[in-house]
Parts: sequence; structure tokens; C-alpha cells
Amino acid sequence: MKKPPLVAEVIGAIPNRLQLAGGWIDQPFVSRFNPRPPGSMVVVALEPTFRVMDRSGCASGTRAVATKLWKGRLPNRSLEELVRELYEAENKGKAKPSGSQDMIGLIYPGINRLDYDFAANGGVFPSHIEMLTRARPARWLEKVLHLLPVEPRPEGYNPLGVKHLNPEWIARLGRTGKDCFDAIRRMDIEALGASLNDCMVCWEKILPHIVRHPTLKVDLKAMLRVYQQRYSGAMFSGCGGGYLLVVSRKPVPGTFQVTIRIAP
Repeated sequence: MKKPPLVAEVIGAIPNRLQLAGGWIDQPFVSRFNPRPPGSMVVVALEPTFRVMDRSGCASGTRAVATKLWKGRLPNRSLEELVRELYEAENKGKAKPSGSQDMIGLIYPGINRLDYDFAANGGVFPSHIEMLTRARPARWLEKVLHLLPVEPRPEGYNPLGVKHLNPEWIARLGRTGKDCFDAIRRMDIEALGASLNDCMVCWEKILPHIVRHPTLKVDLKAMLRVYQQRYSGAMFSGCGGGYLLVVSRKPVPGTFQVTIRIAP
């Protein structure tokens, strides 16, 4: 068995996860308006080599539930069974449940395209998961993806205060996930950056409070614009900030890189 990273002795061996392009298409209140389903998003499983900031769009709350539920280590059982068990554990009694992409991103190894169709499973779970666990594209993504810590979303922040659930923008959001996954599979840095940039455009059109809200202290739009102009692409790890995910062949000052988990 592979020895877990040293930091896992402190934070536990449950993986971390990143979402890339297409996020929010996993929410039924969004996917129900998609005129051309399924819409896709990409999640990436990470080795627990660092402690994720809370409230940063990186499923730290879901990971905490998983750590308590499974005593710090993923059980050796069906991945789909684990996803549903964790979904139930986290969302029991919640009026506004977390999206299933949080659970899938933590449990499924590799880089995964999640296809959501409101007509399948009520849009709660994907109609299909396309897995990519080959070492070459995973190691490539590790080299070109750089994480810049920004700040956690603040207390009192709510990204859902304004909703523009336009079907065409939602369809475009779902396409960014497909484009992102295809770019990673081809190891095409420009296409990867473009998919992240386009996802941010969709987010702002559909849920404008993701990047503009009275509680936000950082000018997220200005930051995003600067990094998108200088590098191949960039997007935030979640609503309200978190980490800025920057796509670049060259080093990006102030950032760190991640290790993708490709084996169960």
C-alpha cells in the first residue's frame, strides 16, 4: 500500500479535491434549465499534501464529514456506494444540500468529467462519469496548474442572492466542463486555459455574486482579469474567492502546485 504524505498524519488520509470548469452544473436548480443536457464539470482528486483553506470551494466541509465517518481513510468499497453514503451523511436534514461533485471529487481517483442531466437521478447524481487516471495527463496537469491563495469566502456571503438562470448560459457552462476535460486529455494548455476563462464568464452571468458581493474585500474581477491576461487562463476554486487556479507553462509567483491522486 502506498504510504500517505507526511501531512496526512495531521489532517488525515482522505484526499482533497479541486473543481475545474463547469461547476454549478451539478446543482439541480441549474441543470433543470439546460436545454442541451447533459452538462459537464471536471473534478480532480488530490493527494492530501496540504491543508485546504476552509470556505474556499475545495470541499473541506465534505472532507471533514468523510474523515469523521470513515476515521480518516477511504474504505475499500464501491466508489458509487461511498459517494452516496457520504452524500447522505453530509446532507441529512439540510434544506440546501451540497452538490454530489464534492463527494465524487474526494472519492474517485484521477481527473473526472461528471455529466449532469436533470432527467437522470433528479440531477442530484451524474448520469455518467468519465474517468481519466492515466499518469501522463495527470503529471502534465500538475505542471501547468498553479494555486494562488486568495482568501476564504467571508461570513455573511451568499452567492445565490441574484440568479440569472438563462438556458443558453447554462448550456454554455456545461460545455466548459467538456472542453476542460478534452483539453486535459489532449494536454492542450491553451484549450485548458480557455475553458477556465469561459467558465468564469458563465458563472458571472448566471450567479453574479460569485465575484461581486458587498462582503468581499478583494476585487476578484480585477485579480482574475490580470492573471487571465498574463497567463493561459485562470478561475477561482469556488464562489467568493478561495484559491485562484492559474494555468501556465512557467512558474507563477506566490503559487504552489498539487499532486493528483490517480490510484484508489
